[in-house]
Amino acid sequence: MTQAEDHEGTRRDFLYYATAGAGVVATGAAVWPLVNQMNPSADVRALSTIRVDVSGVETGTQLTVKWLGKPVFIRRRSEVEIEAAQGVEMSALVDAQARNANVPDGSDATDANRTLDEAGEWLVMMGVCTHLGCVPLGNAGDFTAGGTGGWFCPCHGSHYDTSGRIRKGPAPQNLPVPVAEFVEETTILLG
Repeated sequence: MTQAEDHEGTRRDFLYYATAGAGVVATGAAVWPLVNQMNPSADVRALSTIRVDVSGVETGTQLTVKWLGKPVFIRRRSEVEIEAAQGVEMSALVDAQARNANVPDGSDATDANRTLDEAGEWLVMMGVCTHLGCVPLGNAGDFTAGGTGGWFCPCHGSHYDTSGRIRKGPAPQNLPVPVAEFVEETTILLG
């Protein structure tokens, strides 16, 4: 092989690598806008978290807010409701999983694993029945405490207790607890 032939081989290799590199850059430039368009838009990202002022929620009442297109029940439970929820034996539950995004997966459905605060006063849950997606009625059903708390889905007869746990009816799971936390004394951040 002569030096001229060796030079041609090196030049040919350079052309192959340059062409391949240009092709990779061009492909990346063409594909990136397609991939980037799948990211959520700024207005969707803004709606993924909301702050809820709960200063006006009286003991024994609840506030319903819309988050991500679904109702969220924020209940300030009375002492009677808290005692009723804490007195439930785990063996009496249809679903023994907490279904709480704020605690580790697989946690049991004790009242402490379902509430937002240590005292058990605040309960935050998605307001969608786990049977067919209806919205349960508050202060209703067979598992209220003194006529308050508890939820009942009139569509198919699911009864939830004062901790939002399914107790009777066709619903297979407890009402889920979304990611939530107190960011101020009277403000809850959802999401």
